[in-house]
Amino acid sequence: MPDYPVQYNNPGPETELKAKRGYPRLGATPDDTGVNFGIFTRNGRRVILELYQNHYDEKPSHRFVLDPVHNRTGDIWHVYVYGIGHGQYYGWRIDGEYDPLNGKRFNVYKLLSDPYAKAISGSYEWDEDSVYGYNRNSPLKDLSFSNIDSAQSPTKSIVIDDSKYDWTSDKRPMIPWKDTIIYEMHVRFFTVSPTSKASFPGTFLGILEKLDHLRELGVTTVELMPIFEFCANANRNINPYTGRTLKDMWGYNPLGFFAVTGNYSLGMKLGEQVFLFKDFVKEMHRNGFEVILDVVYNHTGEGNEMGPTLSFRGIDNEIYYILNPSNKRFYMNYSGCGNTLNCNHPVVKEMIIDSLRYWATEMHVDGFRFDLASILGRTPDGRWIGDFSLLKDISEDAILHDLKLIAEGWDAAGGYFLGQFPQGWAEWNGRYRDTVRRFVRGDEGTVQDLAMRIAGSQDLYGTRSPHASINFVTCHDGFTLRDLVSYRYKHNEANGEDNRDGSDENYSCNCGIEGETDDPQIVRLRKQQVKNFVAILMVSHGTPMVLMGDEIYRTQKGNNNAYCHDDETTWLDWSLKERYEDIFRFFKKMIHFRKSHPALRKPHFFSGLPTSAGLPDLTWHGVKPFEPDFSHYSHSLAFMISGEATTQEHDKDIYVILNQWREPLRFVLPYIHGKSWYRVVDTSKDSPEDFLDNPEKAGYVYIAQPKSTVIFVGM
Repeated sequence: MPDYPVQYNNPGPETELKAKRGYPRLGATPDDTGVNFGIFTRNGRRVILELYQNHYDEKPSHRFVLDPVHNRTGDIWHVYVYGIGHGQYYGWRIDGEYDPLNGKRFNVYKLLSDPYAKAISGSYEWDEDSVYGYNRNSPLKDLSFSNIDSAQSPTKSIVIDDSKYDWTSDKRPMIPWKDTIIYEMHVRFFTVSPTSKASFPGTFLGILEKLDHLRELGVTTVELMPIFEFCANANRNINPYTGRTLKDMWGYNPLGFFAVTGNYSLGMKLGEQVFLFKDFVKEMHRNGFEVILDVVYNHTGEGNEMGPTLSFRGIDNEIYYILNPSNKRFYMNYSGCGNTLNCNHPVVKEMIIDSLRYWATEMHVDGFRFDLASILGRTPDGRWIGDFSLLKDISEDAILHDLKLIAEGWDAAGGYFLGQFPQGWAEWNGRYRDTVRRFVRGDEGTVQDLAMRIAGSQDLYGTRSPHASINFVTCHDGFTLRDLVSYRYKHNEANGEDNRDGSDENYSCNCGIEGETDDPQIVRLRKQQVKNFVAILMVSHGTPMVLMGDEIYRTQKGNNNAYCHDDETTWLDWSLKERYEDIFRFFKKMIHFRKSHPALRKPHFFSGLPTSAGLPDLTWHGVKPFEPDFSHYSHSLAFMISGEATTQEHDKDIYVILNQWREPLRFVLPYIHGKSWYRVVDTSKDSPEDFLDNPEKAGYVYIAQPKSTVIFVGM
């Protein structure tokens, strides 16, 4: 392991430390002689910085009570301490009014994490009475006051000096949007299973051990589920089958927007995680992969009014959170997680921009996917102000605007703003997902909308580009691809919520039997439908995203909200790669097909205008050429993408048949002058005939089998 700057001989109480006024910079900033500390609070009356010799100490080694005149500039309280540096543990206490009915929840007995901390030790424990600002045993609940000192928790902020980290050899891949193929993954679940045979399972290093797999698959960009420091113990549900307490494993309860979690690194989680993550990004870049972070700026892990006081709530509750204007005791819950970060308040907005810039400049990540991003475009009263919000500030930021910015365009309060994000944003296309699922399931009334989705969703992204549409069929939130064709209903009983959690409508189909089966006909149909999903995804205009493990037919046994499981339910079983080699082969062949055909990756929307060959760049067909059936009862569609182009390299013509009718259909293919059609894909056939390395001549008539996708190239 590289020799990083580690200082664990922090001064004890016997050492006198000198301090000076310092300067108003947020966070902990070390230099050659000491560390400058700064924190924001507008309504706090007294601010105290405490230093700890060890992260598990209950008593501080040094304590600095900041003078409200000498150590305050505006709303930033600051102090410079000599004789300390990298590895120093610290925390803040902020005294002020405790009046929950009016939104004030200051409690000087609570040691608070620095919002700008780059690393945090230990883990947050929701079971500890000490971390709550109120007396949990009082009938007054959160209106009561707790005087238990929370410093007994091992959770401390850590001073990090990463200024000398060597990035000189690093170069971002800068993969164009049109060439991007995203792979969404969870760091731990990717390699933690013994079947991965990884030397460092469940870590960033474990991902590096599996780069050959990602390279063989053909993806270009990994999207990591949240890696900010988070509270895994926020969930206290019990698995009714095992009796074990469940945890929040996905990481969507952040407690530090600058701190990489230590859960996915080797060592003691005492700061080394910062450097291990930098090494990870640098190695990913060296191998040609981009790294996108799934970031959560819409809420924090402090929960609702009954949650603990860990950081923001105790620093300035009224500033950091959107409170209910009718009763400031309660939080507006646009996130569905108990609270909502006040994203468009200038102070919070600045913190989010600072965080994003930190990950871009100091961690060299290539982009961000924003969880429930619509909240970042809302006012405190819930109105949508997309072009006048933090979203616009991010996309226009001098440092951030060239990175990949991806939004989840909805939230838990009913907001659905798909296609309404400012210029510079791409979006998870939920309409693409739902329409493709419904078409493959056999729903009526889907074909016309399917055509719009395949063509890049110009109705949604016409002022941007087709690659603003992140096309996906599955993601972490919902069924896996295998479960999508194996379960009609969710099966979340093991989550301990009586199967109430998770989406009830998944547009899924079990193909005749609910759950796993040995019936060969059903198994064959399910695999065929999986291949249909993959084929449609890879020939659609836009940016495709695939979910970790779908390429090897992973199942969660019908659980469509497996956020709380750290077991075989969520772990990627690497033995599936050999067992379902046919699925993996089809996946990688379709990805390679997309990457080999510029016609599938045009940077602009189809125009409908004739190419040099005389035909429009995109034409729609039915069982007869140029006669698409867009009626309500249609279950089939065909289209041709012209390989001719005037602004980019020429390609072969591509013709696609989608037949989700229950009977075979006879398709007449359009005539192409001086060329013939060659069949590449037919999902009704078994591997390797489902994807031909050497395409076979097909003529101008083809019988498309029920529930099948057929792809031809003109040569």
